[in-house]
Amino acid sequence: MPPAERRHALRNLWRIRRYIRPYAGVYVWVTLAGCASTGVAIAVPLIVQNIVDGPIARGEPSGLWLLGGLALVFGVAEAVLNFYRRWAQSGSALGMETTLRNDLYRHLQRLPIAFHDGWQSGQLLSRATSDLGVIRRFLSFGLIFLVINVVTFVTVIALLLYLYWPLGLVVLVGAIPLFLISKRFTDRYNEMARKMQDEQGDVATLVEETAGGMRVIKAFGRRDEMAGQFDERARRLHDTAVRKARMVASTWPRFDLVPNVTLALVLVGGAVAVSAKHISLGELIAFVTLQLMLIWPIDALGWIIANGQEAMTAADRVYEVLDTEPTIVDKPGAVPLVRQDVRGALRFDGVGFAYPGASGPILHRIDLEVRPGETLAIVGATGSGKTTLVSLVPRLIDVTAGRIMLDGRDIRDTTIDSLRSVVGVAFEEATLFSMSVRENLTLGRPDATDEEIDQAISIAQADFVRELPWGLDTRVGEQGLSLSGGQRQRLALARAVLGKPRLLVLDDPLSALDVHTEALVEEALARVLAGTTAILVVHRPSTVALADRVALLQDGTIAAVGTHSELLATVPAYREVLSATAEEREVTA
Repeated sequence: MPPAERRHALRNLWRIRRYIRPYAGVYVWVTLAGCASTGVAIAVPLIVQNIVDGPIARGEPSGLWLLGGLALVFGVAEAVLNFYRRWAQSGSALGMETTLRNDLYRHLQRLPIAFHDGWQSGQLLSRATSDLGVIRRFLSFGLIFLVINVVTFVTVIALLLYLYWPLGLVVLVGAIPLFLISKRFTDRYNEMARKMQDEQGDVATLVEETAGGMRVIKAFGRRDEMAGQFDERARRLHDTAVRKARMVASTWPRFDLVPNVTLALVLVGGAVAVSAKHISLGELIAFVTLQLMLIWPIDALGWIIANGQEAMTAADRVYEVLDTEPTIVDKPGAVPLVRQDVRGALRFDGVGFAYPGASGPILHRIDLEVRPGETLAIVGATGSGKTTLVSLVPRLIDVTAGRIMLDGRDIRDTTIDSLRSVVGVAFEEATLFSMSVRENLTLGRPDATDEEIDQAISIAQADFVRELPWGLDTRVGEQGLSLSGGQRQRLALARAVLGKPRLLVLDDPLSALDVHTEALVEEALARVLAGTTAILVVHRPSTVALADRVALLQDGTIAAVGTHSELLATVPAYREVLSATAEEREVTA
């Protein structure tokens, strides 16, 4: 990884500290407990030195028992401190991870539709799960171990130099090759870790898409092809993981080799020093025991570096999302709409819309007015921009030119939450969630009464829910795929009308219904639309009858507005669109 990218990833990991601050006190106590545990462990070899050079050398059993008991107390104290450290740091780390995941999820909800259209869902999923887990492991264990191991290394080296400085210098010099090995390892591991995490996201995306599109895959007999795609991505992930494991496997023995060579030199040099009376036998035993305490910090060095590199990469990936600024937000001074004061007068004033990077606008110079209580149908050929036009009303996307006025006020001058609370929406592609029918229906109106739910079900001709195994409490499964397309559309329509919106936006919500059910729904829907401002995207000629007026959308602009009979009589393009949609329906039927 280039130095600039590494510094960027390190900065992003440093930014995670804001999630540690609520647990700063715990981290301080955990670090102190770890250092105290290290201090206790270091004290034991010094006790052994006193035992060897004292009671053992003088043949005094009483002193041996005293020092032995002291060593036992120190050992128990070390165990208690280690237990507290692990228990406390686990709780704080999980709390930090939960807070960060909640923030990431809330941020995802604030991001515009264009962001979600451009990102693979599996990549977002891997960031919200595995990447956050990597960060948690480093902040809860790797970072604390790094501090404790540094303290251990510095303290032990100082004691070794104090006990016998020539051998202490040998141990200290042995740290130089360890530094060089770790630097080379870091440079290579960071790049490999990022590649592996990205490939994990690719695999997760394919698994999710396959699960959601299983009916299509089976219907077209493409199981082998999809399995081949999965094998290819899984093989790439496997190969990257193997290369990463081999890198670790080839580096770890070097971390082990250096302290073992140093230990051999210390044993030989120590024996010579004892025979020359430069140090006592007890001092040599304490020296070797303390040096052995450096093996774990050195062995852990590879794991800490690897975990730290993965955490840097994970933080970089997470902040790719968190640093994406929401483009549809409340402007300063935005005021909330008061539901009962909303009349529903809607006006498109020179509205235009173009996607970022597109060669031209989808919509341009849209001038259209919908009177309070009026139902306006939007008719146009496929690709004319009908869905884009109605998506502007609840600010799922924002106009790039002109403005949309609700009761004489630009909708961008109102708060997003209050605007969407008075606008009911049902799209052609009905989206249901893996929850009960009741929870899906009351998604926008959690306080709805049973009577209101029954009324919405009747309007949408969704009485089939009564026959489900547990009625309204039946879970419909992911994406509602346990239901037919028509059933999903009827539930989505019931959800839209349940909120009793002041402004209703329906994007051809009857396209999946049979002729008989469509007629019943249209009859009930006509009663709901009376007195409600509504915009209907119409693909079927029969649905036009629900509208008071019709607007023909052609080439991204309004070509004609009038009643259905007026447009039939005077606008040939209108007749052509209705004829085309009628033919399409006959073909699909």
